[in-house]
Amino acid sequence: MEVDYIIVGCGLAGIAFCEQLRQNNKSFVVFDNSSQHSSTVAAGLYNPVILKRFTEVWRAQEQLDIALPYYKSLESLLSKKLDYKSSIYRRFSSIEEQNEWFSAADKPALEPYLSTKIVKNTNVSIDAPFGFGEVLHTGRIDTNVLIDSYRLFLEDNNRLYKELFKYEDLIIDRQEIKYNTISASHIVFSEGFGILKNPYFKSLPLSGTKGEILTIKAPDLKLDYILKSSAFLVPLGGDLYSVGATYNWDDKTNSTTIEAKEELVSKLKKFMTCSFEVVNQVAGIRPTVKDRRPLVGSHNNYSNVFVLNGLGTRGVMIAPYVAQQLFNHIEKDEPLELEINISRFN
Repeated sequence: MEVDYIIVGCGLAGIAFCEQLRQNNKSFVVFDNSSQHSSTVAAGLYNPVILKRFTEVWRAQEQLDIALPYYKSLESLLSKKLDYKSSIYRRFSSIEEQNEWFSAADKPALEPYLSTKIVKNTNVSIDAPFGFGEVLHTGRIDTNVLIDSYRLFLEDNNRLYKELFKYEDLIIDRQEIKYNTISASHIVFSEGFGILKNPYFKSLPLSGTKGEILTIKAPDLKLDYILKSSAFLVPLGGDLYSVGATYNWDDKTNSTTIEAKEELVSKLKKFMTCSFEVVNQVAGIRPTVKDRRPLVGSHNNYSNVFVLNGLGTRGVMIAPYVAQQLFNHIEKDEPLELEINISRFN
């Protein structure tokens, strides 16, 4: 079989690159054995503001301009609802935090995203005497539905190999890449934390940060917005809410822990007064990089071998943006932004 591209990995990064290929009539196959969980355990929020420090996310507007139409087109392709638009309410814990919010809202970069009205709390199950600040142009992508549906789409089109990719079976020539019976012009690795086993890119400084998320059932909560306090609280429908997330820089397993559960329950009880039940807990390793920028580019010695990784905690927003850049780099010879190019580590 001859194709233009082999893609290894079918998380947020891999899917975004597949869509670049599909929309530009390039042939491709995907290898994915579902071993990496970070995309499926992601809360899926898109939010242009870092709410801890009240600063703008890197390239926020450029990312949103590409991401929102991208998810709309995927909804059409897959016949699934993916984008749940919702304001994020940042809970204030003091007058000082309110003042910091207003100072941030005066900055030109943040002005489009931060409402200058304090929202008074009317929910009896939430303790928020200082009210909330509303973040605009935000929402949630259902990453589980996206990934499951896209994998089915690939299967239906005979493009998905649900198996472990064996690096030792890859033969790279200057003009062609061969993997078993498949010949391709290019290969793109988008394996998330799995990159650490990749002999071509394992030297890249991807550290990985474990995150755990709870699903709770809280019939009395009646929350219709995303709440950010010491943790995120995200409505999922049917009295279910996602609570997250934890950050662990040492544990590199996908196993859930009692410590993370206790940490999130403790944070929740600081601002939520109604009863709730924990009904699920998931864990995954986020592909984080020390400088908080993605890892995109070609291998030093093989110009037809590429990486698309390191999306960190904001994969929903970043994936379509960097996938487009990588496609234009390969097919149109456009330079990659220096901030995302892996050449910065050479």
